[in-house]
Amino acid sequence: MKTPRVIILTLLLWSAGSPMFVFSQAQQDTSGVLSEESLLSVMHSISSHPLLNYVTELASEKYEGRLSGTAGFNEAAQWTADLFRQWNVKPLGDKGTYFQEFPNPYTLVLESGEVTLRIPIGKNDTIKKSYKFEEDFFPGSTSDAGSMTAEVFYVGYGITAPELNYDDYKGVNVKGKIVMFEPEVPVSPDRQPETFKQWRPYSFHDYKMKNAFAHSAAGVLYNYHIVNPNCVFIKGLVINYVGRNIINDLFAGTAKVRDTLVQLIRRNHQPLSFSTGKTVTIKCVTEHHPEGIGKNIIGWIEGSDPALKSEMIILGAHLDHVGKNHLLMPGANDNASGDVVLLGTAEALSKVSGPLKRSVVFILFGAEEQGVKGSEYYVAHPVVPNANVKAFINLESIGRGEKISIGAGENYPQLWNVVDRNNAKYLHRTVTTSYNANLARPRQDAAHFLWANIPTIGIGTYDAKPLPVATYHTTQDKVEYITPEILEDIARLMFLSIVDMAR
Repeated sequence: MKTPRVIILTLLLWSAGSPMFVFSQAQQDTSGVLSEESLLSVMHSISSHPLLNYVTELASEKYEGRLSGTAGFNEAAQWTADLFRQWNVKPLGDKGTYFQEFPNPYTLVLESGEVTLRIPIGKNDTIKKSYKFEEDFFPGSTSDAGSMTAEVFYVGYGITAPELNYDDYKGVNVKGKIVMFEPEVPVSPDRQPETFKQWRPYSFHDYKMKNAFAHSAAGVLYNYHIVNPNCVFIKGLVINYVGRNIINDLFAGTAKVRDTLVQLIRRNHQPLSFSTGKTVTIKCVTEHHPEGIGKNIIGWIEGSDPALKSEMIILGAHLDHVGKNHLLMPGANDNASGDVVLLGTAEALSKVSGPLKRSVVFILFGAEEQGVKGSEYYVAHPVVPNANVKAFINLESIGRGEKISIGAGENYPQLWNVVDRNNAKYLHRTVTTSYNANLARPRQDAAHFLWANIPTIGIGTYDAKPLPVATYHTTQDKVEYITPEILEDIARLMFLSIVDMAR
């Protein structure tokens, strides 16, 4: 018996492609298989109550923040696969399973660590100012274990780019020291797209850490105050992610203002590195696992038309989050919200599989938070040919907000029009779209599909009420901040739109 993947590859010979792929409206389907009444009945079966229960499940302590490679992520992956099986969504992963595996090193953070400013008083005394976990800093999610006390040097963006005549390390000796630098590059991809292309390789976290280590720095204070496993592990390099309080204290008394320096660097493209004259102790307690394996979870509903079923609609969301930065990072909005909308859509579509002429694939990606690695691996090792994918829809952090954004809808109006039409007819949310130049480093799984020239849109939300706490990559991304109604509406919108695309 042929595996699903072999069947799909065989069906390629039957597929009749066309220069312009246009989705017909649902009401134009004259097959009689799926009436408007039946369609709406299934749509209304999608309810916020089970969706919120799913968020509660995925954000619970049992999955340990769903860091790819860990036992917690693997348990969450199995839980979603069991739901697919329950709904007769067939496996499309490796060797007849729901899982596509790929190499994925990971690091565990075991304690809160330390950042302490040491202020000399007189000749022999020192005052120590210790900073608070989360409020002031997070231990680096890919830091090596270690502790050190050293002078801190501010090195701008941490970049050495000879071809651009730019070097933040020129004129400073940071051997054995702690360096502090900014994220990104001093050029905007939106305002200066052509110039940005030259700077882009230097915008990656991995590059900045490798460059610091190449200049013999022993530690890093990164002005990027979130939990972030999207960074290379370097043996011997201790990393902490710090916020405004620490930055301000390190600049205090230097006659320099951090914001002013950044503006000057961005304007003149000239480094302004210097020693802060401050001494800091940093400490991280971590455990690195180079043997880690990540997983994508892949299921599908096979289309009913002998020719059209080789054409695919893919709905995707990343299952992973950032794990435990010694305390649980629940990841309720990022991205349990996207996962549960995918699950709710999959269950609903399984009830109307007969009228779906094209096949629908569901992918829960691993390692998005570790460098968008799961989708990168998938696009390079697709289980269905990329050329046969007529739409990829990405669901990212959609659990808060009143309005819906459709990223890259202007890139692919044939997708945007379907979503906009169904929203206008059935849901009546404010829905906006945009053009995505996709120049910067990848931040969502949609990026790799866009780079592969696969028709792609990304679903997001906005206009949420302000919260009293920061939730992005913190301990506060909790279920109580989720808006169940937006989950229900987006799942209904995805169901309606994919029915239109697939029939």
